[in-house]
Amino acid sequence: MATMLEGRCQTQPRSSPSGRETSLWSSGFGMKLEAVTPFLGKYRPFVGRCCQTCTPKSWESLFHRSIMDLGFCNVILVKEENTRFRGWLVRRLCYFLWSLEQHIPPCQDVPQKIMESTGVQNLLSGRVPGGTGEGQVPDLVKKEVQRILGHIQAPPRPFLVRLFSWALLRFLNCLFLNVQLHKGQMKMVQKAAQAGLPLVLLSTHKTLLDGILLPFMLLSQGLGVLRVAWDSRTCSPALRALLRKLGGLFLPPEASLSLDSSEGLLARAVVQAVIEQLLVSGQPLLIFLEEPPGALGPRLSALGQAWVGFVVQAVQVGIVPDALLVPVAVTYDLVPDAPCDIDHASAPLGLWTGALAVLRSLWSCWGCSHRICSRVHLAQPFSLQEYIVSARSCWGGRQTLEQLLQPIVLGQCTAVPDTEKEQEWTPITGPLLALKEEDQLLVRRLSCHVLSASVGSSAVMSTAIMATLLLFKHQKLLGEFSWLTEEILLRGFDVGFSGQLRSLLQHSLSLLRAHVALLRICQGDLLVVPRPGPGLTHLAQLSAELLPVFLSEAVGACAVRGLLAGRVPPQGPWELQGILLLSQNELYRQILLLMHLLPQDLLLLKPCQSSYCYCQEVLDRLIQCGLLVAEELSQQSHCPDFFLFLCRLLSPLLKAFAQAAAFLRQGQLPDTELGYTEQLFQFLQATAQEEGIFECADPKLAISAVWTFRDLGVLQQTPSPAGPRLHLSPTFASQDNQEKLEQFIRQFICS
Repeated sequence: MATMLEGRCQTQPRSSPSGRETSLWSSGFGMKLEAVTPFLGKYRPFVGRCCQTCTPKSWESLFHRSIMDLGFCNVILVKEENTRFRGWLVRRLCYFLWSLEQHIPPCQDVPQKIMESTGVQNLLSGRVPGGTGEGQVPDLVKKEVQRILGHIQAPPRPFLVRLFSWALLRFLNCLFLNVQLHKGQMKMVQKAAQAGLPLVLLSTHKTLLDGILLPFMLLSQGLGVLRVAWDSRTCSPALRALLRKLGGLFLPPEASLSLDSSEGLLARAVVQAVIEQLLVSGQPLLIFLEEPPGALGPRLSALGQAWVGFVVQAVQVGIVPDALLVPVAVTYDLVPDAPCDIDHASAPLGLWTGALAVLRSLWSCWGCSHRICSRVHLAQPFSLQEYIVSARSCWGGRQTLEQLLQPIVLGQCTAVPDTEKEQEWTPITGPLLALKEEDQLLVRRLSCHVLSASVGSSAVMSTAIMATLLLFKHQKLLGEFSWLTEEILLRGFDVGFSGQLRSLLQHSLSLLRAHVALLRICQGDLLVVPRPGPGLTHLAQLSAELLPVFLSEAVGACAVRGLLAGRVPPQGPWELQGILLLSQNELYRQILLLMHLLPQDLLLLKPCQSSYCYCQEVLDRLIQCGLLVAEELSQQSHCPDFFLFLCRLLSPLLKAFAQAAAFLRQGQLPDTELGYTEQLFQFLQATAQEEGIFECADPKLAISAVWTFRDLGVLQQTPSPAGPRLHLSPTFASQDNQEKLEQFIRQFICS
């Protein structure tokens, strides 16, 4: 698996007569990149428009074509011009002076307003079930409210916020080459803030640094102190205390208690009052829709949905007339390492542990030019009230994966039911259970819709393109990096880089140096070789960032592969068989089957989009990219490389599913869900050592396979004194049905 970097390097490496790896990492790599000029002079799409189906009025407002040409700014670049002062001393103290000039709103009498809120007063007076009522001691209840409030938040300390902003600015400039933000996106958000409605930012979650970088960015752009809803599991008590003083919010553990618990009722009422007070005061709120980095679980965060539920409830009861939701995403060239093993994925970050991590980052950056780039994406704000009204009309009947797919896998029927798939992996917590069932559904679908918008507005970084080329393409890097960048831009996605092509490749390879080797061959050319072993898993995780760009074509290509699997020998050169006529109905059916098999966390289909609409979109994409001809609906014979490239984008997930089906014959069941996932992950690792398929040895793929098989009815869950346990269903206890499942999955895989 080798890729050639054609052309001579700007620095001449020392000779390597035996072909061993040369010392090419030091010179010319990681040079300063200008991310303002469009890459290669190509048009850069303006991404992040809101859904025209669900929020047509919002789509027309807060946007003007002139903002598309405003360009980018580096939010961590603070100079003399960013302060009110001038002079040589100002140039040396500009970070400190800048932090002093930031506007921080004064603290209000929040505890008294929380105590006077309607929900808390109803509980204190006993007007709602579970309230204190007569005979209770009000002072004790008030102390309990104050204790819960102290766990949720603390008044932001202006001096501490300014001091932290100054230290963070210095740290970010040591860690990053730049943190780019589109001025047009920021102008949309600033215009929305001037409308007098509260802003709620709903973000992806790549790293814990997101919760620090985004507040710093909004503070620097004049939007005040951003209140961040943190996950208590990721922070130690000391770190939680610091984050509260910087504007952080934490959900009290009592809020997840049962619905009939008086402690749970009081905690949820206090949290609801806090959110209402934040929205009324106009303070922006940040909620992470994804689970914390390194967590092995569903992509959508249960805690994030709980916070969204509080916001939805505040709007529905009329505390505020509306709220503007802003999908947010932060992308990095290389994110800080997250725990990947199952046992340590949820270890909280301590204050001293975080400080040591900062010191290690600074030490690694000291005298080193291999700093990373980041891009912050702010999508178009849209009205929550408008979404609530329009979203309810899109609800329809749904069926489970077992009802949709199991009869077809076993060969009992061939027709695919005309209904949508119901697949909810995110557990419903206490705060969300307290809502009505229709409001729970509204929150879940709103979260999925916004997460899809956030992922769709994310820019593709250079390291993701490089990892994809190293894994799936084995030709010359310079030409194919440019080709793949152009393909991304043509599909309406943006890239998070610019500059000279050779410098971009050198920057990407320098960041991936732990996972690739550079070998010098004749006349100064370089051979880029991925290092065998677990490094391939890391490259596969990076290449997955390209999947949203090519997902429709990848699903279509694998569906075509499934149709061709029954016509040509499995090991034959089926992709070069020439023109093959394909039935549109058969192709629709294969696309639907693959869509049902793939997890919803991967597809992230918007709830307003039906499966058949998506099938038509897939078909249109295949025709647009030249893989199919519309007249005869036949496969083109002159583009096998691109066809294989698309198929291989989904191969890590599909191969993991196929290996999970083969593992059914040797897995030790019954077992807990965590225990069986660990068994499967060890099997994937052993298979990777034997076959060299390291991109499948990912614990997230293992748990995704276990959950998919559970939804499909392959695995069944039964209660036990030690907790729920998985066992093999009677239907798939026979080896014949296990082989049918494996064959069904493998029909979509390119060998």
